[in-house]
Amino acid sequence: MEALMTNVASRMPLVVAALSLWAGTASAQSSEELAKKLSNPIASLISVPFQFNYDHGYGPEDGDKATMNIQPVIPFSLNEDWNLISRTILPVTWQNDIAGPSGTQFGLGDTLQSFFLSPSKPTESGLVWGAGPVFLLPTGTDELLGSGKWGAGPTVVVLKQDGPWTYGMLGNHIWSFAGQSDRRDLSSTFMQPFISYTTKDAWTFSLNTESTYDWEANDWSVPINFAVAKLITIDKQPISLTAGIRYWAAAPDNGPEGLGFRVAVTFLFPK
Repeated sequence: MEALMTNVASRMPLVVAALSLWAGTASAQSSEELAKKLSNPIASLISVPFQFNYDHGYGPEDGDKATMNIQPVIPFSLNEDWNLISRTILPVTWQNDIAGPSGTQFGLGDTLQSFFLSPSKPTESGLVWGAGPVFLLPTGTDELLGSGKWGAGPTVVVLKQDGPWTYGMLGNHIWSFAGQSDRRDLSSTFMQPFISYTTKDAWTFSLNTESTYDWEANDWSVPINFAVAKLITIDKQPISLTAGIRYWAAAPDNGPEGLGFRVAVTFLFPK
């Protein structure tokens, strides 16, 4: 686990420095407004979260898994009416005995890349939406860290922001279409209903599930997440700090059990 944290920390200054070229000034937006934008997965806001997750109870040996998800979100303005939002999830994982006495693995997992085409303004009723393709890239560096498959499918997000509240759903479906022939095919649906409340002093309280249904194995994975985030500014750099707990309401027989936790640091670059 120490190696995981060291690997990610060594890359963090490079990512921040590169994206600083995109940065506008945070003074034009209040901390409350920025915190609310973070609750919107397709906001016109460059953000780079480093999200650390820990879960246990995998397999008959009660294995452990710790994952650092590097999740840059970068919006592009196509014209006055439309934006294209790129959302990437690159997992760096350490795990131990997740498939019986399978030992320890450390490295990259599969990359999830989403693109959302979204109107630049909400609808008359206040809805914000985006839709586009999602791709699964077999970047796993170990058989037990990745699927060995290329995948693709549709993704969509719909949400509304009403005063301090943000609520909506993000979802996708991925089918495998190529990859290692000796690995099982993929067909999975992901659903993330979410609700959050942001205070005037930039505290955000959020509740969501990140549920996945595996159509090949006929299994549900349903973690329920509660998190608290606070937006702060350090030397003019807006940063969101998040901590939360997770309860696994459902999981495959060899999946995680009980409680897990999540902490995150997100760097914001207002446009």
